[in-house]
Amino acid sequence: MNLQPFLRGAIALGCGIAALFFLRFWRDSRDPLLAFFALAFAVLAVEYTVLGLVPLSTETQVYVFAVRLLAFGCIVYGIYQKNRA
Repeated sequence: MNLQPFLRGAIALGCGIAALFFLRFWRDSRDPLLAFFALAFAVLAVEYTVLGLVPLSTETQVYVFAVRLLAFGCIVYGIYQKNRA
């Protein structure tokens, strides 16, 4: 029995919940750092959803690392913007 699609779905759900969490607090405070965190977790949620749905997908392919680089780049850019002033 292959549990990888189930686990990727659970991770996607967790990332989606984290994105909604950060989006909620961004709406209250309008802090751009929270918006970048919400965007990053939304990108990760979509990525894990696609990995769970596409048969024979592995996490060692280049596009997976590119999407994760985009997500973590959003976080780094948000931290940079926050500390720039």
